[in-house]
This record gives sequence, C-alpha cells and structure tokens, in this order.
Amino acid sequence: MTSPWLDRPSKPVQDPLNPEQPVDDLVVGAGLTGLATALMLARAGRDVLVVEARHVGAVTTGNTTGKVSLLPGTKLGSMRHSQSDRVCRAYLDACEEGQQWLLRFCADHGVDVDRRDAITYAASPDEIGTARRELEASQALGLDTHWVDSMDVPFPFHGGVVLPDQAQIDPMPVLDALVDQIHEHGGRVHEGRRVVGASLTGTRRATLDDGTELTAKEIVLATGVPVLDRGLFFAKVEPKRSYALAFTGAAAPDGMFLSAGSAHSRSIRDAAGPDGSRRLLVGGEGHTVGRTDSERGHVDRLRQWTAEHFPGAMETHAWSAQDYSPHDGLPQMGKLPRGGGHIYMATGYDKWGMAAGIAAARTISGQILGSKPSWATTIGRRITRPAGAAKIARINAGVGVAQVAQVAEGLRDHTFPKGSGESCTVTTVCTHLGGALDWNDEEKSWDCPLHGSRFTADGDVLEGPATKPLRRRKD
Repeated sequence: MTSPWLDRPSKPVQDPLNPEQPVDDLVVGAGLTGLATALMLARAGRDVLVVEARHVGAVTTGNTTGKVSLLPGTKLGSMRHSQSDRVCRAYLDACEEGQQWLLRFCADHGVDVDRRDAITYAASPDEIGTARRELEASQALGLDTHWVDSMDVPFPFHGGVVLPDQAQIDPMPVLDALVDQIHEHGGRVHEGRRVVGASLTGTRRATLDDGTELTAKEIVLATGVPVLDRGLFFAKVEPKRSYALAFTGAAAPDGMFLSAGSAHSRSIRDAAGPDGSRRLLVGGEGHTVGRTDSERGHVDRLRQWTAEHFPGAMETHAWSAQDYSPHDGLPQMGKLPRGGGHIYMATGYDKWGMAAGIAAARTISGQILGSKPSWATTIGRRITRPAGAAKIARINAGVGVAQVAQVAEGLRDHTFPKGSGESCTVTTVCTHLGGALDWNDEEKSWDCPLHGSRFTADGDVLEGPATKPLRRRKD
C-alpha cells in the first residue's frame, strides 16, 4: 500500500554520522514534527542531527490525508467533556499557531497549498446531534463556524458545520523543503538507522541498531509514540489505524469533508494528480491496531462506498496511516517524564497532526531554547478529569482483553519463503512487551494489538514503540 504522496522517486538523505562528534540536539524521526523541531533549533544556531529509521516521511506524515484545519472532526465537542474551556482554547491557540507557521513556511518555500472549507457533516440523521455539538463547541471556543442544512454532494448529507478558508497540502514537498532548510542552517539528516536505546546517566548517548553511540545534550523523540518510553505513554494512548484511497475519473466536492460518526467514518477531499488533473481522496474505517477481523475488509468497504457515490471512479492508490488517540483528548508534548530532563517527546495527535505537529515542534524547541509559548504551559498543566481517567482504564482494559484473546489462540512461529529455496521463521511475539501479534491481511505485516508496534512479514520493525526486530531463524 502506497500513498500518492510517497509514490515518487526516492530522495535518500545520508548526511554523515560522526560518533566522535557530540551534537547539541539529536532528533529521532524525520516526519513533520521531527523535521520542524530540528529546523527551529538549527535556526537558533544549534548543532542538530536528525536520525530516521526508514526514510523521510515513512510513517504518519507520508500517509496523512494532508488536511491543515482547525476544525478537527468532532474532537472539540468530545474534548470539552474531559477538559476546561481554558485548556481547550489553549489547544486551539496551539493548533492555530502551528497552522499559520506551516502555511507561512509553504508560502516562503514555494510549496503548493489548496484553500478549502472544512466541513464536519452528519452522514445520517443519527449523527446530526454530534455535528451540532461540534458547532456549539467550536463557536464557544472562538472559531468562526456556521451550520448548513444541505450541500450539493453525491453522498448522504444531513447538515454540517463549516469552517471557511482552511488548507490542504501534499506533505512530501513540505518535508523536502524542511530538509533543505535544515541543511541551509547547518543541520544534518541521516536515514536508515534506528535508535534502540539511550543512556540518561552522565553524558547522554543514543544507541543505534548497529551498536553505534551518538552523544547529544538533548534528545527529541518524534516517533509517533515515544520509543525509549519512561513515561509509559504507550499506556495512555490508543493506537489507531485508518485507510485511504485515491481515484481518478470522479469529480471531488469542493471542500474537506469528515463525517461525524465514529463507525465507518468517511473523509473526502481532492488533491492534485498527474498532468494537472485532480484526484478524489476517500478515507476512514479507523480501528484499534491489531484488533479487527480483517484489515482488507475495511479497505473494501471504502471501495464499495466510493463506487456507490462516485460511479466511474478509478482507483490509483490505497494506503493506511497510524496515529494515537490520547486518554484526555490532548496531545502530549514536551519533556519526557523520568527522562532526566533532557529527553523530549510528542504523541497523541489523534489524527490531527498537521497543525498539532508544528505546535509540538514549537513547544519542544521553545523548552530547549527558553522560549516556551504560554499555551504550552496551559496544556502541560492540565488536570485529568474523571472522563480522562476512565478512558485510561478503558484503553488498558482493551489491552488486557486483546492479550488474553491472542494467547488463547496460541503463540506461534510463522515460516515464509525467502527465495532461492530458503525460508525464514519468525516468532510472532512483540519485542516491546510480549504481545501476541496479529496478521494484517491487507498490508502483510505483524501488528501488535497491545500498543501498536508493527513488523514486516520477516520481522523488521515498521512502527514502534518496539525497537527490536522479531526473533527469527533460517530453516
């Protein structure tokens, strides 16, 4: 599965590593958060190195739907159940600053941006109440939203909330421009090396998968969910996987749409295609990682929905993305608890990482440089209300149920052909905390139903919090 953003010639970035040369800041992960953090630090004159386990944009950023919007589906309405309006406004202030920074960056560096209205809509009468709640919440928090009863769209529409003049992008040109600017300011980016450990006593050293050690004053974990997690954030967020398809031959509606229902949600937008044409993008079907009967079934439902409402649409790409739903509705960003005061992290964007990822970069760089924004202090000092505590309990109860269910099926080794008459056997037990892995029938990967780690068929790490491959042997 490949997104249209990643369907392009690769641009390897292999700036040299020098283990003998300490750096000011080591950033782990070359998605939007990591690269933006690195640039903000490099612009301040610091010596910055970014290390990426796979390639720039390999994980969430390269598989996003690319909406840069302050109307996050139904998130504001639900967030007000677990947070005060003061904290919710701080979250919106953070996202607005992130959005405006990103759009200025795009304008300054020739990255195309499409302006579109954002619409959270009711796909059925049952969803009208949820959409209305989002209207009330967004207006109470200061957004200039309004309600429409109908729109000229080919899918069921029973009213919706509209926030005018938001934005959508192809994320990869943004990442390319960030890498160029990091170089311009003396920073380095190195792909294909995974950080698997760090020492917090004395001099801070990060260990790579080949045993190389890198020394840094500060370490930033921009890895989706933090690896090297001493704050146990994997127990406070729920890993979610969702899917998207791109089509030609169908006219996309004018706007960025997201349905208000949690079951079988639908995201619709257009995007630039080859030769100046426009593509239709359809996404949704989110579920907890590793806890579904069939990932392929989710993708097939998107195909069926598109065929029904956009007849003649021809599929060009299918892909998926992973993000993390926080227990209290808000991202975690800043210093890692029990990280010695010099390790920083960001997680829990809840599928709204374009603006929030830049806000996290602003928070982390501000902490390192002594210029932390006021909204970051408000978000960081929030108090978990009973609704948030209850969600932590639900998240970890789900983890327990998933583990029991998988163990009941029996742990197993899996053998597959390697070619030339060879085969390889992997033990399908997660190397993070021992979860029994589930086979992803759409992406041909081993997915952990506990905390969302993912592995290739032959055991290499695709996504953390695991940092070590599966145990394997040649037969």
